[in-house]
Amino acid sequence: MRGVWAGVGLVVLGFCGAGALMLRANERPVPKGPDEDGTKPALVKIAGEGMLDSHAFQYLTELSDDVGARVTGSPAERKAEEWGVAKMKAMGLENVHTEKYQIWRGWTRGTADAEVLTPVRHKLHVDAMGWTGSTLAGGAEGDLVPVNLFDLDSEIKNVSRLKGKVALVVMRGIQRKDFMLLFAQFGDFLRAAVPAGVIAIIGGQGGRKSAGMNLTHTGILGFNADFAVPVVSMTAEDQGQLERFVERGITPRVRFNVQNTFTSGPVETANVVGEIRGSEHPEQILVVGGHLDSWDLAEGTTDNGSGTATVLGAAEAIVRSGERPRRTIRFVLFTGEEQGLDGSFAYIKQHQSEMANHLGNLVLDAGQGAVKGFQMGGRDDLVQVFQPFANSLANFNTITVDDKVESGTDTLPFSIAGLPGINMLQDTTDYKFTHHSAADALEAQKPDVLAQNATLMALAAFWIADRPERFATPWSAERTARMLRAQHEYDELKAFNLWPFGDLGAEEKGRNDNE
Repeated sequence: MRGVWAGVGLVVLGFCGAGALMLRANERPVPKGPDEDGTKPALVKIAGEGMLDSHAFQYLTELSDDVGARVTGSPAERKAEEWGVAKMKAMGLENVHTEKYQIWRGWTRGTADAEVLTPVRHKLHVDAMGWTGSTLAGGAEGDLVPVNLFDLDSEIKNVSRLKGKVALVVMRGIQRKDFMLLFAQFGDFLRAAVPAGVIAIIGGQGGRKSAGMNLTHTGILGFNADFAVPVVSMTAEDQGQLERFVERGITPRVRFNVQNTFTSGPVETANVVGEIRGSEHPEQILVVGGHLDSWDLAEGTTDNGSGTATVLGAAEAIVRSGERPRRTIRFVLFTGEEQGLDGSFAYIKQHQSEMANHLGNLVLDAGQGAVKGFQMGGRDDLVQVFQPFANSLANFNTITVDDKVESGTDTLPFSIAGLPGINMLQDTTDYKFTHHSAADALEAQKPDVLAQNATLMALAAFWIADRPERFATPWSAERTARMLRAQHEYDELKAFNLWPFGDLGAEEKGRNDNE
């Protein structure tokens, strides 16, 4: 039990009864877990449904094989929305519906062909990055020229040297900026490349090599960012050869033909929503989510079909248990995550009037691995509150709890709103190979791991929503800004125009830096 004596000198010798009755100032109650707060019987039922009668892998198989790749705003993604609605209704969720919103423009992958012409000649294995443009019809050839990611100021200043060339992004010298700041500045370089007449850019991994054998990894190059210049991811094997030529002073001649299509304006998409209404405080809401959209080099299984199936498996386990939590659990399959967390930002905007009654959100979006922890999205006040629940999961795994903000998925908009954006931390050993690649297929997901992850999500969601005391309320803007600065999120959010707090929290950050 934590407590502060507040400077009071207390002499207990000789006082048999009175001293024992005195309370510590600012004493906090011991956090209660399922054994103490009355939630354990319901959790046991939910665990049984989740582990012994899970349909999560069936859902994942349908989504992967029958729907397939689901780029936001595409016909396949709309088919996924319809599929999600049907599954939620069939399992008995309440108030099932879609919530429409728009993203700034749509994009369709076309073809991407590349070839090294000299000093050797062979095909290069490439795939376009999302929301990037095309070469001239029929393609173009040019010399390959290195561009140093660690010196983008100079590269942007001298971008005219790349006219009629293909740029190969490399990392040379000392990295002086955080990688996310380099990522943001890389967008400035891409914008400068178009009027400079750059043919194409090999830079999908920002100078790093693609993970895995003969794999490329697609993705977007910013938050809601599109670029007219074609940018590709190249296999590590091909990129490595080109880099070795350059290091030897050889200038390879290459040919690229990349053809993609943008829409002329915004496109519609929608989040898929269903609920288990609370029995005592239905107005208080915990959001439980994953993202329904994916990239298009494979089936989109591990990113984030596994998360979608986890959400549906969790919802079904609770429904089949017959237990109803005190507060509402709202299950949301977000779209637009891959373009910049668009679905979760849209959710916050559309439900602004309800946010004071939200408890936070709980998300799984790190691939196919087993859950090994929960991150409280910046809410350090909730770590000790959540720890007894995590301890109760010892028979599943050793579960860690920390206050880290995860900015790379749909937890971030909730953290910005002052709520706990709770990330389910996973083992990502294999995810680096399937992430946005042609290996992102059903074979990558083990059914038993998926069933366990869905059960853990169900248990966490129900416990948060059903415990006698409310789990969390939103922090003020000032306190949230201080937290995000302390978590080193300010520079990234500012660089991508996501920082909403102006100068709030800056004084506190300055004091901390000087201590």
